[in-house]
Amino acid sequence: MQIIHTIRELREWRKTAGRVAFVPTMGNLHEGHLALVREARQRADHVVVSIFVNRLQFGQGEDFDQYPRTLQQDADKLKGEGVAVVFAPDEKELYPRVEQRYNVEPPHLQNELCGAFRPGHFRGVATVVSKLFNIVQPEVACFGKKDYQQLAIIKGFVADLNVNVEIVPVDTGRASDGLALSSRNQYLSEAERAEAPRLYRELMAMAQAVKGGNLAYAELENTARAHLEAAGWAVDYIEIRHADSLEVAHAGDKNVVILAAARLGKTRLIDNIEVRQD
Repeated sequence: MQIIHTIRELREWRKTAGRVAFVPTMGNLHEGHLALVREARQRADHVVVSIFVNRLQFGQGEDFDQYPRTLQQDADKLKGEGVAVVFAPDEKELYPRVEQRYNVEPPHLQNELCGAFRPGHFRGVATVVSKLFNIVQPEVACFGKKDYQQLAIIKGFVADLNVNVEIVPVDTGRASDGLALSSRNQYLSEAERAEAPRLYRELMAMAQAVKGGNLAYAELENTARAHLEAAGWAVDYIEIRHADSLEVAHAGDKNVVILAAARLGKTRLIDNIEVRQD
């Protein structure tokens, strides 16, 4: 396995690499990331994993400076998964100018759900992913469904801008108690970690209600919010949306996704569950 730090070297390697599958990450890898790598490995001759903490997708007061940088540990895990290349550029390599003057600007969806609480986040995500696609030139790229809104935005810009990459969604990795795997789970205290699976349980209860024919979406959302707030959570949103467009869901929609973001102590957790009935 090679660890490559420059665009020039990565492009030289790419010339003879054959079919490539790509997994973009910010590092501090966990089992959820490795599941993406395993899926990628089934779809190409070589797997490239990027490790880059992208300043553009962090807002003011967020944890950019504190985000764990664990390149050696990450590389050890990826070597065991048969990854061909770890692309780990520094910030000046990927952003040589002080300011990124040209950005990928997503549509209105970027300002909804998580975007309403993290202004500019999805512009930063779309811009860095676009840059990485241009550098790596993969045939396939794998993204986790945990970041459902991010996945929708990436699928959208790939389609609208005719980017020649197949986007492969991968199911959310979970701990045995249902908590969605996330690098931010390590910020939870012992008591918060014990409480954290409540978010998944509330979404599961909503999903079962929808499957059972309950179409009172606003009531389901409000009930789940009340349960979480009563347990000490600060809820950003709980919403039922159309699973494919992420527009607000209506009673006749057969395929929906239930999305939530909430803070437990200082840690912001997100999760979602799809309900497909077509």
